[in-house]
Order: sequence, then structure tokens, then C-alpha cells
Amino acid sequence: VSPGCRGAQGRFAYKLLHDLFANYSSALRPVEDTDRALNVTLQVTLSQIIDMDERNQVLTSYLWVRQTWLDAHLTWDKDGYGGIDSIRIPSSYVWRPDIILYNNADEHFGGSMETNVVLRSDGHIMWDSPAITKSSCKVDVSYFPFDGQRCRLTFGSWTYNGNQIDLRNQLDTGDLTDFVENVEWEVLGMPATRNVITYGCCSEPYPDVTYTLLLRRRASFYIFNLLLPCIMVSFLAPLGFYLPADSGEKVSLGVTVLLALTVFQLLVAESMPPSESVPLIGKYYIATMTMITASTALTIFIMNVHHCGPGARPVPPWARRLILHHMARLCCVYEVGESCKSPQRALGGRAGVGDAGGPAESPGHCLCHHDALLRNVGYIAGCFRRHRANQRRTGEWKKVAKVMDRFFMWVFFLMVFLMSVLVLGNAA
Repeated sequence: VSPGCRGAQGRFAYKLLHDLFANYSSALRPVEDTDRALNVTLQVTLSQIIDMDERNQVLTSYLWVRQTWLDAHLTWDKDGYGGIDSIRIPSSYVWRPDIILYNNADEHFGGSMETNVVLRSDGHIMWDSPAITKSSCKVDVSYFPFDGQRCRLTFGSWTYNGNQIDLRNQLDTGDLTDFVENVEWEVLGMPATRNVITYGCCSEPYPDVTYTLLLRRRASFYIFNLLLPCIMVSFLAPLGFYLPADSGEKVSLGVTVLLALTVFQLLVAESMPPSESVPLIGKYYIATMTMITASTALTIFIMNVHHCGPGARPVPPWARRLILHHMARLCCVYEVGESCKSPQRALGGRAGVGDAGGPAESPGHCLCHHDALLRNVGYIAGCFRRHRANQRRTGEWKKVAKVMDRFFMWVFFLMVFLMSVLVLGNAA
């Protein structure tokens, strides 16, 4: 195109702008028949998800909003203006539909950016404007961190009812062609639906277009930072039963694991909304903390059994039969030297030999000295028998504690494993 033609085009464009807006008002709805509704078409392009605030239930997103309509007062014959078919002018020059986001949650309420509109010779206007929106979104964290969210973006006219503006969606879904991938959320889709609602304030219908943003959380970050550490710490709790009772660290291990899980629980609670819906990982934490509390209480009880002194009662027959025989065999708990015989019978035999041979060998000794010697030997033998009985009784209680420790260790290992599988199964 020669410079002269470009100059002519510029003059035609200036003349066209002057002629179009000489008697034009942007305050009135641009229709020839005021009884007919003006068709407005809406199309939303999702460019980026900036933030999802689960605690305040607010979605911040970057959108490109395209609105098209027909302005009956802004038409021209392109042949009369050097073949100009379209011009770009500031959007404030023309009438614009007051389409806003109904579920806006921004404290500084603002509309779209003041961009240019594309005006064609047949009166069709296309207005593309970017907008950073904060919309309210009902967040369901029941399966956090394996959750998905459905956030709705509802657009509609604030003052024009359905008899004045007929709002429709251009496509059945939002445009995701230029979407920038988010590190935390995966977008599964963005279907669009048109709704016509009659509100309590007015009798006229108000159409709106609702885009439902389908999101799924990328759970890798939370698995490696919240779930796996909790599972590993949970598997430490049953090992408290394996520690020797004399080490003095059995209760300390349970309390330490309980404090660690409390820290993880607080980290999850800080980012979740204060609702009645408890997240899946929170339920896992609570169940694990309950299990560790129970294991610590059982450890204290078993330590009390282990430290039964010589004055304790003998092990009941049912406990000896159930714990020392069946459960000990089941848990592979054996003690060295359990089958050794007590020296009572041997001592008694030797004493009997002494009693029989004493008078035969020394019939002339004084019987009073012989009786005193027998009483002393009997006293020493009785003390020895009582000492061995106390040792045997104490050893039996220690074995009962050891068998119970080993039994509960495997029980709690199984509980931790089943809870971990249950959490992963619900996540799937």
C-alpha cells in the first residue's frame, strides 16, 4: 500500500469515527426496538490459576473474557469510507453490557480492564478484556490431599433482566487452549451452562452463564511431606513394645511419637477451613494418635506387670495356661533354663541321708546339739526354697510382661498397616 493510500485510510477512519459518534449515546441500550432483548454472547478463556485459598474458600484466577453483541446504531457502509471494515476504539466510547462475576469475593470490587473494542461495519462489537478474579468456591476437603474441587464462575448482568439482555454462552465449555499449567492443581475441564433464575427481589428472569472449573489436586507434595513421614513415625510406635522394660525409654518413645504426630496435625489444620468436614489425612492422624495413646497406656500397664516384686501373688492358672503356654508359643517367646529342676528335692534327700546316718555314726553325741544343727539346716533350706519361689514367681510375671509386649507389638504393627492401606484405598 502506497503512503498516499495509508493517508487516505487515516482520513477515512477519522471521518468514520466522527460520523459514528456525532449523535451516539453510550448510556442507552443499542436496539431499534426497545421491546426486544439484545443478544449478548459470552466466552471465557482460563489463562492461569493463581491461588486456591482453601481456608478462606477463595479461588484466584486469571481470565480472558470475550463479549460480543450487535449495536444497531454503529453501522456504516464500508464502501463509503475507503473499504474500512472494522475499527478499534476505546470501550468507553460504546455501550457495554454490565456483565459481572456474581460470586465475586474480592474485597476491592472491580470490573474488567478498560481495553479497546473491535467494531465492525455491520454493528457487531467484540470486547476482549483480561481480568484477575477472586471467586468464592465451596471447598470440600474430605479427601485431602487426594481431593478434587468444583469451583463455579457465574457471570450475568447486574441490572438488565432477561427481557432486555439475552445472555448466552458461545461454546459449551471454557477455552483452555492457552492455560498455563499449575503446580498444585490439574484442570480436568470447564463446562459451561446457561441458567435462567427468578430472584426474590424481582419478577423478571435473569439469565446467567456458569462455568464449572473441575480441579484435581496434585498430591505428590503432600504425600512426601505429610503422609509418608506420618506413616514412618507411626511404624515406630509399636517398637516401643520391643524395647526392654529395664531401659526406661518405652513410655518416652510413645510420647515422642505422639508429639510428632501432633505437629503434623497442626500443619494440616492451619491450611484447612474450620468446617465439620475432617480431611482424610486428618482422620488418619487422629486414628494413629489414638492408637499411640492406647499403646502408651498398655506399655505403662505392662511395665507394672514386669516390675512385680517378690510380694506379688502367683500367676493365675488361666494366665499361665493362656499367656505362658499358648501366647508365648504363638509369639515365639522362650526363656533359657525354664526346665531346670529345683534343688529342694536333692537337698531334702541329702538331709534325709544325714538324718539317717547321724545317729548311726555318732550315737554318743548329745541329741540337743544334733537337733539344733538340724533346725539351722532346715531354716537355711527354707530360706533358700522361699528365695527360689520368689525368683520363680518374679520370673513368671516378667515372662508374662514379655509375652504381652511381643503380642501387642504385632497387633499394633498390623493396625498401622491396615490404617495405611485404608487411607490409600480411600484415596484411590
